[in-house]
Amino acid sequence: MATGKKTNEELKASKLFDVSGFTAVVTGGGTGIGLMITQALVSNGARVYITGRREEALHSVVDQYNTGPGEIIALPGDISIKDDIKRLADELTQKESKGIHLLVNNAAIARDNHTRFSTAGKPDFKSAQSISQHLMQSEPEEWQETFNTNLTGQFFVTAALLPLLEKGRNSVSGYTSSVVNIASISGVMKGTSSGQFAYATSKAGFIHLTRMMATTFAETKIRVNCIAPGIFPSEMTAGSSGDDQKSTLDMEMSNPAGTFQIRSLPEGNN
Repeated sequence: MATGKKTNEELKASKLFDVSGFTAVVTGGGTGIGLMITQALVSNGARVYITGRREEALHSVVDQYNTGPGEIIALPGDISIKDDIKRLADELTQKESKGIHLLVNNAAIARDNHTRFSTAGKPDFKSAQSISQHLMQSEPEEWQETFNTNLTGQFFVTAALLPLLEKGRNSVSGYTSSVVNIASISGVMKGTSSGQFAYATSKAGFIHLTRMMATTFAETKIRVNCIAPGIFPSEMTAGSSGDDQKSTLDMEMSNPAGTFQIRSLPEGNN
């Protein structure tokens, strides 16, 4: 027979989501989803390093959102350049002797300017000639730039920070460090992704890379998981951001809710 009252204290949201004393790195943390992740982490106590190509955007985030209880630290760098990744890893090693606990691979670009339906129009999907002409407008450089950031860069960032993730795992009892890869619903859908073929393919590759990393890192007890968000207001989808480093997008449903109908078929039809 149970005796005495029990406490539910450990199940409070403030306890479940408390990351005080944890250190995170968020690539592409200056805008969009990366900024939202950064805000969530810092508001629950984490120290968060944000990386990105545009130093002014990172410092704008620090100026506006570094309000605690955690801390945001700008760490400018281009993850599409291997030497820059090595430099970032060296800086973090010097700053964080106990390692890091979370890596969020969020940085991404979309360079499908010549095939994106919103800018290049749609081909006639009944005509092989029309589809061919549309696809041949794509440039190899667009694919290379997209993959260098969305896939290759994330691979090298994770590889470079593995020793720091291992240190972080050892610094907190009962905790294993984590890598969270931000892919996209475009990487799992079989549609045209609005003509963003390089972007969608890079995200599909990122999802598979997650599987490979999770298996490869298993014995180090460093977890790797992937999130595939849908459309989200960001510079990529909206084209720009405001002074608050956030973007706006008309998220009104294109297919508004209608009447739900149940129809009975004549007997014998199924």
